[in-house]
Amino acid sequence: MINDQSLYGILAGSEEKGRGVMETAVYATCILSVAAAIFQFIGQPTPDPFAGFDPAPQPAPVVSHSAEAVWETKS
Repeated sequence: MINDQSLYGILAGSEEKGRGVMETAVYATCILSVAAAIFQFIGQPTPDPFAGFDPAPQPAPVVSHSAEAVWETKS
């Protein structure tokens, strides 16, 4: 008798018992670990990068002379 099944059909039909339960447990563990990591970062407070940054006031520059533009000078 000739068997007309493909290789994929043979592999799909030879699924081990309990494999579905194990795959479900592994996928659920992966999803729960991703959710736990996301909630871990949500729960952390975000530090304010500008907290405590109070720059000292800069004094205004004092100009003691006036400058003439180069094109306004007489030669």
